[in-house]
Amino acid sequence: MAEFKIPTEIVTLPSKGLLYSKESPLAKGEIEMKYMTAKEEDILTNANYLKNGTVIDKLLQALIITQINYNDLLIGDKNAILVAARVLGYGKDYAVNYNGTETIVDLTQLNEKTVDESLFKAGVNEFTFTLPKSENTVTFKLLTHGDEQKIDAEIKGLQKVNPNVSTDLTTRMKYIITSINGDRDQKNIRDFIDTYLLAPDARALRQYYNQISPDIDMKYKPNDENYVGEGIDIPIGLNFFWPDSGV
Repeated sequence: MAEFKIPTEIVTLPSKGLLYSKESPLAKGEIEMKYMTAKEEDILTNANYLKNGTVIDKLLQALIITQINYNDLLIGDKNAILVAARVLGYGKDYAVNYNGTETIVDLTQLNEKTVDESLFKAGVNEFTFTLPKSENTVTFKLLTHGDEQKIDAEIKGLQKVNPNVSTDLTTRMKYIITSINGDRDQKNIRDFIDTYLLAPDARALRQYYNQISPDIDMKYKPNDENYVGEGIDIPIGLNFFWPDSGV
């Protein structure tokens, strides 16, 4: 049987690989991806993947050629891979709706966020921040895909116990914060977040987290002279990968 080659592309990661251990293939700051085939399109219609919400992750895992641990991917790097997968599969033009009018966004024109890479210590995903109100010093990490999976599972478990209480913010903080005043005991960290983390401090930490997180800027500015703002979030759904799905 004749062998056919599928073209591939190199995708640069917003983190430049700086926050991964040097042993990780991700430390190179780039990965190799293949173009989408009919086989990958089958993933987009897999009923089980659609039902459990894993369809996009299954697709990306099938397209990544570089041998990586998918759970190690920082969320910002995963977003860059997601955009690259869409461009390689269905082109750069993505139709979005703005005030009832279809607008075409050129996905190749999306830029990486500007971050201060001098704050990064090569191979170490950890940062220091002093909470402005309480003046406690915390260290924290940027979340990975694996962390997000654990967070989602914990939140769902807590909702089953008490469906009337939202724990999204505090649960996320419990995975972000890695120490408080040098104390790395997980129980003590969780107790601090549940009892002593002041709302202004939590807000300040979230803002700093977003400020230093490498990512793709997933916003576009509509062609509207009356629009005032930093941009509108690009909606991501199944039709991001399958424009004709109507989903």
